[in-house]
Amino acid sequence: MDVSAKKEGKYQYYEAGEGTPIVVLHGLMGGLSNFQAVADHFSNNGYKVVIPELPLYTQNILKTNVKAFAKYVKDFITYKGFDRVILLGNSLGGHIALYHTKMYPEKVAGLVITGSSGLYESAMGDSYPKRGDYEYIRKKTEDVFFDPKMATQELVDEVFGIVNDRIKVLKTLTIAKSAIRHNMGKDLPKMHVKTCIIWGKNDRVTPPEVAEEFHKLMPNSDLYWIDQCGHAAMMERPEEFNQHLETWLKKEHL
Repeated sequence: MDVSAKKEGKYQYYEAGEGTPIVVLHGLMGGLSNFQAVADHFSNNGYKVVIPELPLYTQNILKTNVKAFAKYVKDFITYKGFDRVILLGNSLGGHIALYHTKMYPEKVAGLVITGSSGLYESAMGDSYPKRGDYEYIRKKTEDVFFDPKMATQELVDEVFGIVNDRIKVLKTLTIAKSAIRHNMGKDLPKMHVKTCIIWGKNDRVTPPEVAEEFHKLMPNSDLYWIDQCGHAAMMERPEEFNQHLETWLKKEHL
């Protein structure tokens, strides 16, 4: 898949396939390519996969928060002319998907979260005092995965670039504070959308008990585990991730 985004107006996004739209939301340090296997598989199996680039570092600081990003996603869905979508989010993207579903339930046919923030926040803003230390950043990037080899030189360089950009650091910390402020604990029991929770059993960023808590609080949820897998299941175990998601979509007739 060519993960280059097309630009239209204020939106940049990747799109493939035809059918029910799956709108994919990346995380804080994530990019469109993190979902390559998801996009390849589902765009060839009756879905239109759309991955917008979220304006995490480009919006005004006052609009650098979970609520504003959820509104951005709603505007994007409207812009694309979609009636209802399946929302899939990893990490911060999962949190934005959850908040969007809370605010605009009529737009969401189904929700898929993996390694999502929203209940438990760690590892977002704690690494910045050592931002000049490349080895430290490499270790933090490796911690995202069960298999440290997933943290390629390219990925580590990308994260290192972000944490050494003063504006991006400021915005990352702003987002981290916003994630804590927009805790979803009280909202989840009222959210009856069909929800698929796919989680790495070895996730050190949002540990397995976070998935269990989401499952317990969300009345219409199914939980799927992936063994020997960290925080980015769709990257580390793409085939199993796609299998679980496909099973759930069929079960829910989505």
